[in-house]
Amino acid sequence: MKAGSRAVVLAGLAGCIVQAQDVSLYSTTMAQVWKQETPGFEKSSFAPATQFLGIDANRIGTDALSLHLFGWGRADLADQSGPDGKTSGYLTYGYLEYRFPQANAEIKAGRFAINQGVGIEQVDGVSARVDLRGGFQVSAFGGRPVWYKTRDAVSQKDYEFQRDMIAGARISLRMPKVGEIGVSYLQDGTTAAKDLPIPSDVDYSRRQVGVDLRIAPAAVFEFSGRTVFDVASHPAVLAGHPTPSKIAEHDYNVVVKAAEQLTITGAYVERNFFAFFAGTNLPSLFRQDERDKFKSSAGSVAWGSVASIQVTADFKHTQRESYGATNRIGADLRWAMDGLKLRSGFGFHKVSADDVLLVDSVHPSYSLSHSQMRAWVMYDKGKLSASVDGILFAFDDKKNPNLNGQSSLYELVGSLGYQATPNLKVSGDLSYGANSLAKKEVMGLLRAEYRFTTTSKGGAK
Repeated sequence: MKAGSRAVVLAGLAGCIVQAQDVSLYSTTMAQVWKQETPGFEKSSFAPATQFLGIDANRIGTDALSLHLFGWGRADLADQSGPDGKTSGYLTYGYLEYRFPQANAEIKAGRFAINQGVGIEQVDGVSARVDLRGGFQVSAFGGRPVWYKTRDAVSQKDYEFQRDMIAGARISLRMPKVGEIGVSYLQDGTTAAKDLPIPSDVDYSRRQVGVDLRIAPAAVFEFSGRTVFDVASHPAVLAGHPTPSKIAEHDYNVVVKAAEQLTITGAYVERNFFAFFAGTNLPSLFRQDERDKFKSSAGSVAWGSVASIQVTADFKHTQRESYGATNRIGADLRWAMDGLKLRSGFGFHKVSADDVLLVDSVHPSYSLSHSQMRAWVMYDKGKLSASVDGILFAFDDKKNPNLNGQSSLYELVGSLGYQATPNLKVSGDLSYGANSLAKKEVMGLLRAEYRFTTTSKGGAK
């Protein structure tokens, strides 16, 4: 967007805020300071300052119209702490919303997040939803996907070209005392990689169909989840390579409240990365050319009450096609003492993982198995709050090349906060620890949180 266009848009948004009868502003300012010692590198000092700012402006000319903005900006006051230069910022969302008086209908326009069935996206465009008779609901959205900066611009040169639009829709049925079932569709981009003038090796476009459900016939039982199908047309598979599954994802959870203080949960996840990740506009936490498969099953048993004492035992098994299997098992103990305004807990987990093979001639293999211990305590009374949180990772393989000669990693964090006024809270964190990059790291954080609301005469409080 050109500077002139940005100025016009900002002027229009400012005008909406001025006209609003109810305005809420929430701001969080964070200033961090830390020194880092990394073997083989010079010592570094970092002091980034980050400002988060959100505005909700309601009743803009009419009770049905509102404006919502949230974004952040960062500036380094010492050495550069991030990959994007010494300053950066981002508009997370900014949209106008109109709520109709009937059928729970609404329409949004601007930058917003979508979470409807198969569509979990960030969009610059328009969305709408409405409740129909008989328990049916319909929602839809369309526009352009929000593009994140990529570090590997060469391999992702077709990213923005392929993803020229995004649209989706969901229809669902709510059944009293039973639950809800929905069917959704998502299309991201109009041209697949194989159909470009110069075909690309990586396909960022998507076409997916999802089925989601929630079954909750009673307060003691809930089953929910979704299945996503990949319905896009992909390039032909090379000879000798398996055909990717059309199932992009299974993700299901069950919760059973077996007794007043006994809760049992279970979860199963299966993902085909080739279909699930291709083209998503979530931040770049993965490779879009990934062909791996992932499965996970987990369960937990919790006994007690969060208001007094609660014990939770949990287990998780994951299977990554290219890395092998991992098992995580352990327990957490939490207790609260209302008379002392004190809450605390302790946890221990053991992670057993398959060895990583064929690393190099010096390290033919290494293990990621480790033990994890965590302890924490929190105190709050009146305007004062304080906490101490410590975590330790003890690795079985002391020769793991990724640990820089360290067999254990740890961090201890202390926090102190004070509610200076009803609208202003100030707090600070101080941490000390060791990680795979730094044998010794000390970090400090100062935080100021501000909340402010204005309501016109006769408006809601």
